[in-house]
Amino acid sequence: MDTSLRFVERDEWDAEPPLEPLTKMKLPVSYVIISHTVTAFCTTLPECAFQVRFVQYTHFKDKSFSDIGYNFLVGGDGFAYVGRNWDYVGAHACGYNNRSIGISFIGNFSSVVPPKLQLRAAQKIIELGVKAGKIAPDYKLLGHRQVRSTESPGDALYNEIIKWPHWSSEP
Repeated sequence: MDTSLRFVERDEWDAEPPLEPLTKMKLPVSYVIISHTVTAFCTTLPECAFQVRFVQYTHFKDKSFSDIGYNFLVGGDGFAYVGRNWDYVGAHACGYNNRSIGISFIGNFSSVVPPKLQLRAAQKIIELGVKAGKIAPDYKLLGHRQVRSTESPGDALYNEIIKWPHWSSEP
């Protein structure tokens, strides 16, 4: 089985630069937090890049974030889209931003489970993060709803991630 993962860098999805300097992350982090974007689902690089740009735009305009909030996003194309990357504190889970990597699934997964390709991309990000010393080997995996009052990452995706290694019922 091919275990490689394609990272779509910020210049490839045509990211805007951060509005202000980002804060460096103290690594390794002890949490990985999974969310969903509640945008359209995508299956091609152009479609997914468009959705990532849309998320960045809404994070600038609606939330007054200095950049896209997530460290990474995963598309239905099986690619990992680089948001703030490993080394910068995200804006994805208040109270956990400086000690977690936030991975968001592009789409709405309230009633539909993401395809295997998308699930595998998120799992591969985590695996690579542990190997690179960015994520602690004993990290806890959480759904966004476990640290904030939200339905994210959607019931269907949440019911999937609770079966993953390192998922924790308690933060």
